[in-house]
Amino acid sequence: MRDRRATRLQPQDWTRVLAQYRAPNTGRSVFELTITVIPFVVLWIAAWHALSISVWISTSLAILNAAFLVRLFIIMHDCGHGAFFKSRVLCNWTGRFLGVLALTPYDVWRQTHAIHHSSTGNLDRRGIGDLPTLTVDEYVNRKWIGRALYRLVRHPLFMFGVVPIYTFFILYRLPVGLMHAGWQYWLSAMATNVVIATVLGGVYWVGGVDALLFVFLPTMILAASIGVWLFYIQHQFEHTTWEHEEQWKLQHAAFYGSSHYALPGPLRWFTANIGVHHVHHMASRIPFYRLDEVLRDHGELAECQRITLYESLHCARLHLWDESRQRLLTFSEALSHAKTA
Repeated sequence: MRDRRATRLQPQDWTRVLAQYRAPNTGRSVFELTITVIPFVVLWIAAWHALSISVWISTSLAILNAAFLVRLFIIMHDCGHGAFFKSRVLCNWTGRFLGVLALTPYDVWRQTHAIHHSSTGNLDRRGIGDLPTLTVDEYVNRKWIGRALYRLVRHPLFMFGVVPIYTFFILYRLPVGLMHAGWQYWLSAMATNVVIATVLGGVYWVGGVDALLFVFLPTMILAASIGVWLFYIQHQFEHTTWEHEEQWKLQHAAFYGSSHYALPGPLRWFTANIGVHHVHHMASRIPFYRLDEVLRDHGELAECQRITLYESLHCARLHLWDESRQRLLTFSEALSHAKTA
């Protein structure tokens, strides 16, 4: 994978250039929300009714609907940044509604995600809103049980199979990371739990256990796995950046520590341009539907940290940060380098 970092401007300069794209268009935002919510609801109802014909048809429709749920989550993500509507109040209530659909306590997620943005790529501030990442030295100096657990967590089957289920079904039921930060985060988590329980209880009462097993679960589990995969590719690529506090700079880490996941058109639509992540981290108030405009106006940004769908598959094998070579390495590369050092 090539290191695509060349750009005529420094990250702090790009931040000023990108400020002109921050204004959302209310009509466009309503349109984007509408063309995502309506198909999601229609597919949900269709999958439900299909239970009387075949659970396979129902499950297939539910799996298709995961793509719309991913898009709804990313719209919630824009709301969390205050980027979707001009009104912060409207952003927040839209985000809370979508958070119920995505099993996510919006206000808790918004705060932990803000922490992620303010500390991305900082080796001394890992732990909230990111994925577990060790340096080569940290891994080598762990006892065998610590190395085994880290290998387990970083294994693709665990990372994209177990972690999504744990995150959305268990972790998000409490304000983890903000347990002592105030009552509003407990209210966000508990209120979201109550609404989710009420909705799922109603689904069970009307449609029985089949509606939960063959409609709700396939959509939710697949969407969660896709979400973790997208988040992984956005920051876990070979030429990302990690620095200790004394060398770390926010805008440098935002730009060079975030990828441009260049997906095919349909996938870019369903993922609401979240792959243009290097631009998003430099200017998080830009609505997702204006990110294409940014790339059209500033073509060089389209090549920076660019990762294709095929190249992204290699990223799943990268697990350890090499501080000396400033690269994310596979276990075998890292340990081979450690032996010769």
